[in-house]
Amino acid sequence: MIKKLLIANRGEIACRVMRTAKAMGIQTVAVYSDADANALHVLQADEAVYLGPAPSKDSYLRGTAIIEYAKKLDVDAIHPGYGFLSENADFAKACAAHDIIFVGPPASAIEAMGSKSAAKKIMEGAGVPLVPGYHGDDQDEATLKQASDAMGYPVLLKAAAGGGGKGMRQVWKESEFSAALSAAKRESMASFGDEHMLVEKYLTRPRHVEIQVFCDTHGNGVYLFERDCSVQRRHQKVIEEAPAPNFPANIRQQMGEAALQAAKAINYVGAGTVEFLYDEDGSFYFMEMNTRLQVEHPVTEMITGEDLVRWQLDVAEGKTLPKTQSELTLTGHAFEARIYAEDPNNDFLPASGTLSLIKTPMLASPASYQNSQSLNKTPTLSSQGSASKVRIDTGVQQGDDISVYYDPMISKLVVWGEDRESALKQLVSALKQYHIDGVTTNIDFLIDVASSTPFSNAELTTTFIDKHADILFSSQSKSAVAELPAIALLTVLSRNQDAANDGLPSPWGVVGAWRPNMEYQESLSVIVNDALHSLTIRHITKSGNTLNQKGTFLKVSTDSESFEATGYLVGDKLIASVDGVGRTYHFSNNEGQFGLFGQDSNCHFKVVTPDIGDDDDNQNGASLDAPMNGTVVAHLVEVGASVTKDAPLLIMEAMKMEHSIAAPCDGVVRGYFYQPGELVDGGSVLIDFDPEPKGE
Repeated sequence: MIKKLLIANRGEIACRVMRTAKAMGIQTVAVYSDADANALHVLQADEAVYLGPAPSKDSYLRGTAIIEYAKKLDVDAIHPGYGFLSENADFAKACAAHDIIFVGPPASAIEAMGSKSAAKKIMEGAGVPLVPGYHGDDQDEATLKQASDAMGYPVLLKAAAGGGGKGMRQVWKESEFSAALSAAKRESMASFGDEHMLVEKYLTRPRHVEIQVFCDTHGNGVYLFERDCSVQRRHQKVIEEAPAPNFPANIRQQMGEAALQAAKAINYVGAGTVEFLYDEDGSFYFMEMNTRLQVEHPVTEMITGEDLVRWQLDVAEGKTLPKTQSELTLTGHAFEARIYAEDPNNDFLPASGTLSLIKTPMLASPASYQNSQSLNKTPTLSSQGSASKVRIDTGVQQGDDISVYYDPMISKLVVWGEDRESALKQLVSALKQYHIDGVTTNIDFLIDVASSTPFSNAELTTTFIDKHADILFSSQSKSAVAELPAIALLTVLSRNQDAANDGLPSPWGVVGAWRPNMEYQESLSVIVNDALHSLTIRHITKSGNTLNQKGTFLKVSTDSESFEATGYLVGDKLIASVDGVGRTYHFSNNEGQFGLFGQDSNCHFKVVTPDIGDDDDNQNGASLDAPMNGTVVAHLVEVGASVTKDAPLLIMEAMKMEHSIAAPCDGVVRGYFYQPGELVDGGSVLIDFDPEPKGE
């Protein structure tokens, strides 16, 4: 029996495991680093132990320290979550050596699937179909290139020890091979300490379909149907769904049986995922097996009504699987959208900062929504077929920091509906009600993806985002004009609130609208989503207000339109009425940088202050700034060298991904302000760069 469980992880997955453990009456122990001292998973655990500084190698990857704490606290089992030590065979062996249950497969299974090249050989022997490729031990560049030339381009370079898109590069033509191989090896070494590569033929229109498998110690095995994870950026999943749309029942059975075949070939135990490429002609090929619980496991839980973490803990205790294959049922449809701190309009660069505002989707009704703390079974459909369900798995709360040291995922928004159409409507609605500020997020991008016609029509491939980039990367400015009256209201009300809270008894601190014998009028310039707007505001004094007797009345005029706006503030809400139409907004104010969030729109703005001549623009040369917090990996150009526009100058790493800093124009590199290995804050000047003088 497991009485006390240590979760050797952080964030969302740690909270997720704790939720089931507590429901089973199991005590929980959290681990944390300096960056996570006040994190949600620490607060929710019965006990918590400190591992070390923020970098993973000094904290969450310290397997020996974790086991020592487990022994000290009489822990029965360790759940590794995903990432970190979850697929570390040595850690699994160490748990067994100290009579601690490792909630995962045996070390031998982890080792078998830990190397992509070795896994391919095992699967080939087990009769599981494989993508054509080179999986050999000879890692000479000439050998790898020869194999690529023989297969024909495009090819995909993959780190043998990799996962999560790390150490992967698409190579579209022969001339790109050498640079792509160097980058993939460098990223693989940084992420896994191993630069062994394999090469596979790159299928241009495949879908990424994976099978959830489960095995116990008594020889039983089942597959819990499939998930489609085709919508990806940088080989990392963005939106997942279950079941896979337009997926024939006979293919489901064939792929499920092939996945179980793969699991049995390595004597697998516990939860695992076998990933396949599914081609247009109905053929499918083994990609890899993840020997752990997947990030996207909630969509499987939604369509089956099963708690996969409970299954893990039951199997770890030596129990048989709760159900046989024939007893498993598939009901309805589910989506998971991964909400990240990242900028989709800037090549998905990760972001860090403080979450100054988090407003999760509002509860439409107690029956139709479930909060993040529950794991209810798939709902029973009403006679009208209106059952729906929303779940949020997260490890953060308002006021927390998104750190540069870890993956920037904020939460997972999971929805269920009786069919794909209803589930998709639920997903779009919930995303529009999810408001986060303080960091740049991908929520607007997710809305654009989920609302797009190709996604609605399930035209899914792993190149979905690139193929439909023209409709997926929309500008937020489209909603700015419509929100100008609310922006004016929020600006005035916040200013008055600040003055009222100032505490100074001076009449100069009062910013009221009253003027003797006249209405107060002012000009306001605001930058909304990087566009400048000029407004004229007339403050109107009235004796009544349908919203609130203390409401503020404004006449807001742009160059082409005028609006009557009235409203008031309640906490972080703006209750507004514009031309008689009432709306409620959430807002944040980060030192004069405002975020305004409505049901169908959001925008960021700041008030333009008068220019009093303090512009300090006396630099003679150009410089390049760090686009995010991270670590300098390599200088690519010698100091003093002349370069052309877009030439790569420096490599940064942030949140386990590499980013290239390129020359903004022709010029000369005069020097570097940071050396490889040094941490850099976002916005810091990286390179002393002189642009080439323009000709007369």
